[in-house]
Amino acid sequence: MKIYDVANFPNPIRVRIALAEKNATDNVEFINVDVANGEHRKDAFIVKNPSAAVPLLELDDGTCISECPAITEYIDHTFEGPSLTGETPKERAVISMMQRRAETMILDAVSAYFHHATEGLGPVLELYQNEDWGLKQRERALNGMVYFNKVLSDSEFVAGDDFTIADITLIAGLAFADFAGVETPVECSNLLLWKAKVGARPSVTG
Repeated sequence: MKIYDVANFPNPIRVRIALAEKNATDNVEFINVDVANGEHRKDAFIVKNPSAAVPLLELDDGTCISECPAITEYIDHTFEGPSLTGETPKERAVISMMQRRAETMILDAVSAYFHHATEGLGPVLELYQNEDWGLKQRERALNGMVYFNKVLSDSEFVAGDDFTIADITLIAGLAFADFAGVETPVECSNLLLWKAKVGARPSVTG
């Protein structure tokens, strides 16, 4: 099993946390993709992932799986350990819903701000920018933080009592927000407490 990624990029972080939570990191060969020099846009990589994005999971039989939710679901169902995606139909549905909200309301919004309203990855890689759109997405990310602060007012984790892929997506999104200069509002005390707690997990710190 191979993971094509760039260490410390937001979406690869999600996959690495999931692997660590399942104690499966040693089961994977990590292959660095030289995004800075456009390796992800070359034919050899596009054949594996037409969206030209990392991370990408390649199985031993040659099957290639992209998109973080799909990769983390595969990891969760392949390796032993506490479930990250839920056991019952209701749990799976709620976790999937909250994971998607963390993705769209925080991680994707911060990503749009970073790529459109800042220098992003530089002029060679940022082929198109729309500053107004980026600033609008920064506002969306801040609103998302307020939403998750409310969610965490009566829930230990994002989707209930257990740590799941929804928490993984949110912590990756907030880490990206910190990097991009989108600070979590001080009034979001529940979110900040959750952030400190989840940020101290070995799977996150490692």
